[in-house]
Amino acid sequence: MEMKKRISLELRNRNPAEVVELVVDNCRSGDGEVEGLTDAYTELEILSMVNIGLTSLSKLPSLPKLRKLEVSDNAISGGLDTLAEKCPNLTYLNLSGNKIKELS
Repeated sequence: MEMKKRISLELRNRNPAEVVELVVDNCRSGDGEVEGLTDAYTELEILSMVNIGLTSLSKLPSLPKLRKLEVSDNAISGGLDTLAEKCPNLTYLNLSGNKIKELS
């Protein structure tokens, strides 16, 4: 299942601003980027995108309340510098099983 479709199913007729936790594990990202997630998820605190084929987090929208981000078992190799500005309240980040060469 594609990531965009999975996110719309997980909404369950809710407004994106009402979603606090979103789990889209084991779906597929078509281009290796975050798809279907927008700045409208203003209350999102927990996001899990395990094993979805991500290669980058550059298209991750601004998620000011995000505290926990699970992105293990993807193919992310870098580009993590945007997380600090897009997710200022991030306290937990799981990057295990990715292809990260260095952290600056």
